[in-house]
Parts: sequence; C-alpha cells; structure tokens
Amino acid sequence: MSHWDALFKTLVALFAIVNPVGAIPIFLSTTDSSTPAEKARIATTVSITVFIVLSVAALIGTSVLGFFGIGIPSFQVGGGILLLLLAVSMMHARESGIRQTREESEEAASREAVAVVPLAVPLLAGPGAISTMIIASHRVPGLGYHLGLVIPAAVVAAIIWITLRVATRLEHRLGKTGMNIVTRLMGLVIAAIAVEFMARGLQELFPSLAG
Repeated sequence: MSHWDALFKTLVALFAIVNPVGAIPIFLSTTDSSTPAEKARIATTVSITVFIVLSVAALIGTSVLGFFGIGIPSFQVGGGILLLLLAVSMMHARESGIRQTREESEEAASREAVAVVPLAVPLLAGPGAISTMIIASHRVPGLGYHLGLVIPAAVVAAIIWITLRVATRLEHRLGKTGMNIVTRLMGLVIAAIAVEFMARGLQELFPSLAG
C-alpha cells in the first residue's frame, strides 16, 4: 500500500469516526448562551485541539504502547472492538458512552471551557479516533509516512471547524432525521473498519488463521 493510499484510507476512517455532523446538537446545546463571536472562537479551539490530539497520537502513540508492553496486533483487536461498539450505537442513532457519558454531557452545560472538554475530547477526538491514528501509524513503515499522518488530522480538523461554524444552518437544513441518517451511515462505515482492524490483528496474533 502506497503512502497516499494509506493516508486517504486513514482520512476516510477518521471522518466517519469523528462524525462532525453528529456533534452538532451537543455543540449547539453547550454554546446556547454564547454570542456568535464566542461560538466562532469555540469552534476554532475545538478544531485546533482535535488536530493536536490526533497528531500526537499518530506520532508517539506506538511508543506509548511499547512503554506499556502492548503489541500493535493486540491493540488492533482491542481498538476494533471499541470501534464496533461505537458503530452499533451510531447505527441506532444513540449517543455512545464511549465518546461521552450522560454525566459528562450534563456537566458540559455548566462549564465555560467546553471547547477542549468535552467537545474536542472525548466527543470528537475520542478513544475511537485516537486508536485509529495509532493503528494507522503502524500501517506503513517510515518517518515520512508518520509525519504525513498530520495531513488527515488537519483535514478532519478543518472539516470540524467548517461544520461547527455552520452548525445552526445545518441543523435547520438536515433536521433531527437527517442528522440521524448521516450518523447511521457513518456507523456502517465504522463497523466495516472495525472488522478489518480485528481481522488484521487476529491474523498477526494467530498466523495460522491467514492460511
């Protein structure tokens, strides 16, 4: 697999997992009393934070796993299970506790610094997105590819910024049903990605399965 193919595949996976459209209702509810200028600043902070978190995960995530003695194949299986649980929640158009618990959602309404927590982390750059970046860093060897992973992180961050800036208009255009349809479609994509992660991890853990 070429570097560009791997980067594009990572971008598609990240976009589906982050699902900026699905974050619109929470963004609007947590910024309900904010002025348009404040909402713009929050959207910028969210996108920058997501970019930093995903880039750090791609660049040093493998080293962190090595420090704890966790192999990539085991992480692929664990990450695949995590993504599959997220996908099931999304296909039922439910807010997953993997990304944000009910208590965190309620607490967000009473906090001023909502841009970093919980909007950026864990709502958008949650365990699923972080796991995807760490697994992606193992897909193709070489420093150039690892540094290149900041490209899909930057593209997704830019999409998040645009989506949040036009959140009110998108909510009016799509409505609750429209946003649920998008979330379900993204859940289907994530389910396929989860199965691929688990299959690749199991093949490396048990080479006889590949035969």
